[in-house]
Amino acid sequence: MNITVLDGFTLNPGDLSWSEFEALGPCTVYDRTAEGEVLSRAAPAEILLTNKTVLTREHLRQLRRLKYLGVLATGTNVVDLAAARERGVAVTNVPAYGTRSVAQTTVALLLELTQQVGHHAATVRAGRWSQSADWCYWERPLIELAGLTLGIIGFGRIGRTVAEIAIALGMDVIAYTPRPKVLPAEVRAVDLETLFRESDVVSLHCPLTEQTRHLVNAQRLAWMKPTAWLLNSSRGALIDETALADALNSGRLAGAGLDVLAAEPPPPDHPLLRARNCLITPHLAWATRAARARLLSIAAANIRAFLAGTPQNVVN
Repeated sequence: MNITVLDGFTLNPGDLSWSEFEALGPCTVYDRTAEGEVLSRAAPAEILLTNKTVLTREHLRQLRRLKYLGVLATGTNVVDLAAARERGVAVTNVPAYGTRSVAQTTVALLLELTQQVGHHAATVRAGRWSQSADWCYWERPLIELAGLTLGIIGFGRIGRTVAEIAIALGMDVIAYTPRPKVLPAEVRAVDLETLFRESDVVSLHCPLTEQTRHLVNAQRLAWMKPTAWLLNSSRGALIDETALADALNSGRLAGAGLDVLAAEPPPPDHPLLRARNCLITPHLAWATRAARARLLSIAAANIRAFLAGTPQNVVN
């Protein structure tokens, strides 16, 4: 079958191999595909792979050869799933490939907010230590995490892994999950308001749906302690970003660590780019080489399973 990858660069900028896909049939890989190029590039494909390139109902209506659509990610909001189902096109995703990598980045953001390692390393490079009258210094408060409360919203694989790391650091962990789950003995289930009010750190690990869009809004930010931090390595639109910028700039919130924004890349005038004590990384939590290699391998396995008549990871 003819295979087309619409946007392969971020997944594989050259340090991995497409050989597993090439073994399955003729394979064309585009680094990036603009909106106006989708139909012409996807038209020959029976098997189409996308990471962030959007496939709309109109696209799917016109792609008559298409039998299979693989999303090279866990989230599937870039595909009109209902339209694919109506067309009889199977849509798959790649779950669980980056659990440890995303959890690692989440904790890295928290550690930078509380220990200021990057900031102080930069001051040393700038000569501040060489000019110091004392043998040590710190320019910002240093916060110990042991004994603080981490509130996790969404207790799937990533949320659970973040909880494990936090517990190892001596933190108390509370969690909100809309679906009843058996939580570890060290984790206490709470409602959303309790979580926002009690947490020293709130970390988001839930999918983006119409119910969770702007889950963190002005009212819930007002519930948080002024000494608290907000972390998001899930989806940017979970947060009302204007409300967050206001809370940070007014001192009603101590800081935020974000790996995602609602618009990616963000416009130059995005309110959080210059907000007080706001760390932003460019949606890189998923992108360790190990995680990307797993993603490629699972995506190829999804295609092999489909061709064998035993599809896996189907989301529609």
